[in-house]
Amino acid sequence: MRWNQLVRNKPFMIGGCLLVLLLGLMVTSLFYTPYGPNDMNTAMRLAPPQASHWFGTDNFGRDIFSRIMEGSQTSFVIGTASVAIGLVIGLLIGAIAGYWGGWMDEMLMRIIDAMLAFPGILLAIMLVSVFGPGFGNTIVALGIMSIPAFARIARSGFIQYKEFAFVKAAKARGASSLRIISRHILPNMASPLIVASTMRFSGSILAEAGLSYLGLGVQPPDPSWGRMLSEAQPFIINAPWYVFITGAVITAMVLGFNLLGDGIRDGFDKKR
Repeated sequence: MRWNQLVRNKPFMIGGCLLVLLLGLMVTSLFYTPYGPNDMNTAMRLAPPQASHWFGTDNFGRDIFSRIMEGSQTSFVIGTASVAIGLVIGLLIGAIAGYWGGWMDEMLMRIIDAMLAFPGILLAIMLVSVFGPGFGNTIVALGIMSIPAFARIARSGFIQYKEFAFVKAAKARGASSLRIISRHILPNMASPLIVASTMRFSGSILAEAGLSYLGLGVQPPDPSWGRMLSEAQPFIINAPWYVFITGAVITAMVLGFNLLGDGIRDGFDKKR
C-alpha cells in the first residue's frame, strides 16, 4: 500500500476529511465548548440555529453544538475501547483455533458460531441488560459483540499462513510458536485486521447510539448522540433541526469510518 494511492482514492479522502473534522471537534471539546454541555437556559428552549447557538438548543435550553462536541468524546472512547477489546480477544481466539487447530479449534469456533447466531445489536442489548446500563458496561458489551468478527478473520489468516514456505522454514530453524506468530504471521495479517477495525469502529458507534437511544447505554447527564436523538424525537415537528443535526452527525461518523475502511482495503488490494 502506498500513500499516493490512498491520496487518489476518493472514498479514503472523503472518509478521512469527515473523521478529521469530527476528531477536531472531539479534541477541541477537551479544552473548550461554547457553553457547558449541561447548562440550561429555559428562556432559550428549542431555539433554532442562530449566531449565539449554531445548532440551536434542546428542550432544556442546552446548547446542541456543545453537547455534540462533548458527545463526540463518548463515541470515540467507546468505539476505540470496544474495538481494542474485540481485536485483542478475537486475535487470541483466532490464533489458538487457526494455528494449533484440533479440538480447541472446534470448541472455540462453536462458541463463536453461537455468538454469531444473535444479531449484534441484540447481543449487545442482552449483555447490557445483564450487566446494567452505563459507560463501562457499554464498552464491555460492544467489545464482546466485536469478538466474533476478529476471531473469524484471525483464524482464517492463521490457517492460510501457517502452510506458507516462510513459516515452515522458520519452524525448521527451531523458531518458537510465539516468534512465528508475532514475527511471521501477524505482520501479514495487518491488512484485513486494519480494515476490519475501521468497519467495527463504525459498527460500535452505531450500536452505542442505538443502546443510548433505548436508554441502555450512556446515562444522563453525560451527553450521548443516541440519547440526544431519543430526546429530540418528540420535537421532530416543532424543532426539526434538533433531530436532523444529531442524526447527521451520527451518519457522518459512521460513513466516515466506512469510507476510510473501503479506501484502506482498496489500497491494500494488489490487484488494483
